[in-house]
Order: sequence, then structure tokens, then C-alpha cells
Amino acid sequence: MKSFLKCGIKPYIQPFEKKLALAELAVLAGSDSRLSQGDGLRYELQTGTPAAKLADNLAYWESVTDTKKHYTKQVLREATVNIIKNGIPVEGISDLVPFSNQVPLPNRRCLRYGPHGFHDYRGKFFPQLVRALINIAGVPKRGIIADPMIGSGTTAVETVLAGSSALGLDMNPLSVMMSRTKCAILREKPTSIISAYANVRKRLIRLVPNRSTARLPYFSRLPNEDQRYLLGWFSEQVLRDLDQIAQELDDLEDGPVRDLMLLTLSNILRTVSWQKPDDLRVRKEAKIDQDIDPIKEFLEALGRSVKTIIAFLYQEQDSILGSFDILEGDARDLESPWKKWMGRVDAVITSPPYATALPYLDTDRLSLCYLGLLPRPEHRKRDVQMIGNREISNSLRKAYLEIFQSSKKDFPRSVLELVAKINHLNNAVDVGFRRRNLAALLAKYFMDMKMVLNGIANLLRPGARAYIVIGNNHTIAGGKRVEINTADLLADIAETVGLAQKERWGMEMLVSRDIFRNNACASEFILTFQRPR
Repeated sequence: MKSFLKCGIKPYIQPFEKKLALAELAVLAGSDSRLSQGDGLRYELQTGTPAAKLADNLAYWESVTDTKKHYTKQVLREATVNIIKNGIPVEGISDLVPFSNQVPLPNRRCLRYGPHGFHDYRGKFFPQLVRALINIAGVPKRGIIADPMIGSGTTAVETVLAGSSALGLDMNPLSVMMSRTKCAILREKPTSIISAYANVRKRLIRLVPNRSTARLPYFSRLPNEDQRYLLGWFSEQVLRDLDQIAQELDDLEDGPVRDLMLLTLSNILRTVSWQKPDDLRVRKEAKIDQDIDPIKEFLEALGRSVKTIIAFLYQEQDSILGSFDILEGDARDLESPWKKWMGRVDAVITSPPYATALPYLDTDRLSLCYLGLLPRPEHRKRDVQMIGNREISNSLRKAYLEIFQSSKKDFPRSVLELVAKINHLNNAVDVGFRRRNLAALLAKYFMDMKMVLNGIANLLRPGARAYIVIGNNHTIAGGKRVEINTADLLADIAETVGLAQKERWGMEMLVSRDIFRNNACASEFILTFQRPR
């Protein structure tokens, strides 16, 4: 029997998000539903799907009303962030959530609810976007969703919250740790997190400052080359304070709560170092020791994360969570880690590195060294392997171009013409090494992405879809501006590996999409591909 429902869309979403909102509602309501717009932000829906089920799953909607108003689970999740903004102590949060009558509804986009705000990460995409795409893809409960370039773990977290199974892969060890921690913390008891936080906070507040450079137990365990590197980016006093924090965390039992605290430590390293806070590269900025207090920075950041996740967990206490399996690995070779999943995945949702847009691994160097995730001598080797890498030697430049030239028949004309054009323009004039390298770097990027797309095609079950969020950019070659329409180029490559192009959504570029605003791409798109049935 069909019911007449009133659906309220979020008032602050962007135009492209409204399109996604209508698409997800159409899928969840069923093919025989009828939707019409009422007044303003209200829509009238005739459907056989219960209002409560819609409210449990919709990402871009605020409420669904039958005989009573049901706030969506998504907007309630986002509202948990609002209750901790008024100085509420950790112990008092359980009195406010789960919400009963009064709900502090968000009045603007909220991206850092639950575990999503644990650690800054350049270029991460919106959690609501991921959840909407899960709905649009029609992924069943306990379905499988993969992200072969997992980044900060947004897809994995939303997959687990949707009750599905998340597969994740990344070459950056910090991304793997971040993603695992965000997923694992969802199963922790709030009381356990509160207790651990209270104990660590109490001990750090009572610490007698360490004034001896000879006693750095944690730091001294790091490899010698890592120690030498870090000494160039932190003052001695800051290293002493960081060591006291690290020692306290060493005493905690291994698990998601300790990992949350380690992520918090990682997240403040840029702030307390001599690294320029908003700089993509690792460049120094003079700072006075008296202006840097790592223990204060750590406790403030940890307090924010603990309150946010505690409020979220109390609100979500009855939710059924999915599973996750997140590994360190290469997206160009999905067969090796995911052989048993080939042909079984219900959806892929990912945002690959952009073509030479960001030095992805480079921005995490301090954390990789200090947390012991990747020894300093391995950074250069791993960086060269990263998709979208911007650094190559003369010999590699020549090798990449030769390999690309020898495989011309495997690439669409659009890609061949772009690489040839940039190579010709830069060879015709005297340019710096970065511009001279660009054609080879682009050739390498498109060769890498073809391998990724081929792996995705094999990973999907017949009829399943992949959603790829990607941005365009441009370069100057031979003194001329050349557009790099990455979205079109990847779509052309996807066809060569047997993926059929479906819908494409344009995304307005928002500042919140990338913490490095000066390097923001001019336009972004959500590309949809389907493996033929």
C-alpha cells in the first residue's frame, strides 16, 4: 500500500547535491513512486517505502513525514556536532544524546561529524556524497563497497555505517592507519574512550616538564635517519614535549582508542613544527618556542575529537555496523590483495589522485617519520611510486615517454594528443625542470590510471557501478595555457577497459574540499561507470 509522504530537503545544500538528493530518493522510494515539489524545500512523495526506512538512509534530506516527522539519521548524526560547541563536559554528553525532542539541527554543511574530523587530510571528499552514492548504487545491506585509493577513509566509514562491507587500499601508511582507526572506533564503548581520555589528560596536566635533551625515550627508538630529519623540523623543547605525550600513549593498550590518540598527535605535528602550516611542500617558518605548547595543542585537539566521537556513538548506539578490511597496497594491482573479491564488489566509490596536482606523500612526511610508519630513506622510493607524483629523474622522464610511445595503441586519441602537445610546447622553448617533466608525468599518470580502471572493471560484479570523483586542472606549456580535462580523459580511458560511461555530475568547487586553497582544481566531476551485465 502506498503512502503520501512529505520530504524536506536540507536548505543549505549545493545545486549538484540537490541533484544527488533527488537521485537517491528516487532509488530508495522505488521505481513505482511519484515525486512532486511542494512549497520551497518540501517535496510530496507517493511510495510504498515506509517513511522510517527512508529516514534511516537518505543523505541530503532533513526529514520525512507521514503521520509524524522523522528526522533523517544523517541529519541527527550531523547534529551531534552542535551539542558539544557550548562547553559541555565529556561526562555530560550522555544526558543529551540520543536526541529525543529537541534536535539542534545543522544550518550549514557539516563534514566533521563522528570520526570524519579526526585528522586533516588534503582533498578528502564529503561523507554525505559517499552515502548518497551508496544509495544511488542500490548497494544491498551487507553488500561490498571498495575504495582502492582510500585516502582519509571517508568511503570506508560511510560503508560501515551503512551496514555494508568496506574494502580499502592505499600506499600511504598514514592513510591506512587513519582509515582503520576511524572504522574501528565505531565499535568502541563511549565509557572506554572517556576513561582513557580522562587518564591521559590527568597525567599530562600533572607532568613535570622535561628539560633534558638526554632523556627522550620515544624519540631515541626511531631510526637514526628519522631522528636527524626530525631535528631539522622541531625545536628541542618541542621534541621533549612530544616525547612526553608519546610515552603516555605507549602505556595504553593497543586498540582504536590508542590509535585515535596517536592520530591526534600526528595531527598537531604540522602546527608545532617549523613547517609552514598551509604549505604543500615541506618548507620552514621561524617560530618562537614560547609560542608553541605541544601538550596544550594535543589536549585541546584530543578533547574535540573525543567529544565529537562520544556524542556520535551515543546517538548511534542501536545502529548495525558493517565490516572493514583496509590494507596497504597499490591500486594498480588490485588482483594481488583482492583476488577473492574479483567480480563480487557491489560498488566502487573513490577519489583518485589528480594529475600532478598535489604532493600527496610529501605533506605527511613529519607524521610518517614521527609515528614510525615509514622510515625516512623509504620516502623518496615510495613517493616515486605514488600515482600523480610530481618528482622524477631525467632517466625516468625518458623511460616514461618511451613506454608511453610504445603503447600508443592502448590509449585513446585524446590522451595521446594532450601528452604530445605539452611535450612539443615545452621542448620548443627553454623551460624549468618541472615543466620539462610534465609530459612524462602525465604519460605516467594516465598509464597508472588505466591499470587502476582495469582493476576496477574486474573487481565489479556484472551490472555494478563505479563512482570516481576527479578534478580538471591546467598547466602552462611553452608559455601557453593548456587545459588538462582529466575527467574527460579518464572517461575515454575507462571505455578502453570495458567500462560503460553513465551519469556525470558536475561539482561546484568548494573551499572545504581542499585545505590547500591555492591548489584547488577549477572543476570537479563525479564520473559513473558500469561493468556490462
